[in-house]
Amino acid sequence: MRRPPRAVTAIAVPPVAASLLLVPALAAAPAAAEPVSPPVQAGSVTASPSGPLGGAQLGGKGTIVNQAAGVPAAPKIKAASYLIADGDTGEVLAAKNPHGRFLPASTLKTLTALTLIPKFKADQTVRPSQEACDVEGTKVGMTPKMSYKVSDLFYALMMMSANDAAVALAEANGGLKQTVADMNAEAKRINARDTLAGSPNGLDRDLGLTVKTQHTSAYDLVLILREAMRNADFRRYVQTIDHFFPAPATKKERKKGKKVGGYPIHTHNRMLPGQSHAYRGMLGGKNGYTIAAKQTFVAAARRDGHTIYISLMGADQPPSDYAAELLDWGFKARGKVKPVGELVPPGDLTPKKADAGSGGMLADAPLGGNGSAGGWGMMAGTAGGALLAAGLVFVAVRRRRG
Repeated sequence: MRRPPRAVTAIAVPPVAASLLLVPALAAAPAAAEPVSPPVQAGSVTASPSGPLGGAQLGGKGTIVNQAAGVPAAPKIKAASYLIADGDTGEVLAAKNPHGRFLPASTLKTLTALTLIPKFKADQTVRPSQEACDVEGTKVGMTPKMSYKVSDLFYALMMMSANDAAVALAEANGGLKQTVADMNAEAKRINARDTLAGSPNGLDRDLGLTVKTQHTSAYDLVLILREAMRNADFRRYVQTIDHFFPAPATKKERKKGKKVGGYPIHTHNRMLPGQSHAYRGMLGGKNGYTIAAKQTFVAAARRDGHTIYISLMGADQPPSDYAAELLDWGFKARGKVKPVGELVPPGDLTPKKADAGSGGMLADAPLGGNGSAGGWGMMAGTAGGALLAAGLVFVAVRRRRG
């Protein structure tokens, strides 16, 4: 005779005990197509509004490191702030004033790209205004007489830090005000809480912006780049060394029947393969400079199956040498030093309370990313009792009598 199915009864603990179970996970897992960093699962994050995001130690202003035997001392570089993180675990290995807020210069373009790439098709065309073409600083060189593919604008934006491309993309997104609002919303979504965008290109004094009206931190730059590197289009833009940018055909080209001319553009990231400061395993990054911001940089590299992210702000010299020091130390220290903090995942960091409408069942914490270790899940057995969270919640199994 077939036995009837077994019923599962959940016995919930009191709210105080239940709250102890809602432990947030550390970081969201990368998208399936992301080859750069495996799912991030480390210890517990600090999500308290009263404490520094990522852990108590990250509130320090000086060099922050837990020294370990056999690991060299943390790099001593002349920068206002820096951060070194293990991209595989989300652990912050060392930092200097990681939550200090500074002018970003063109590293802000990583947030521009993260925000705008999903909003356009790569082959969509944009006709820039004269104002976009006349913007201050580094330009790729455009004319309002011509339309440009979105992909070409992103190549110019990320390869050679073209301020005019940034403004043209912002115009296509509904204008500068709308784009800045979208950038700040995206920063909020990924918990880059030290970040306030005031422009799409990182210009500061030229636009009347100060550190009060536009800023980010070394911690946030790594959060932004880590999220952006999950996008295949972004990776392509930051890893390209040479690209042909379109332009109106010259008189000579028109005589030959060509309707569109152009010229090559070259990456500003000197750490990519074949460049003057090539770094083995460099995955991509973004440099920036203004007189007020000084040298800024954020980058990632992968060696021997491991990824390290670094950022630096307010440096006194072009960033490649300092970045190499930070990356080298990160690869030597990963897995050996006790982390000083963690990179938080995107999304809500607030643990969920027990759902009153669930019949007493405890809800999962909301931070699992791919569902692995995203919070304490309910475990039920069909052959006997099961324990949840060291015996605080029991699932009893009883047979339904026929």
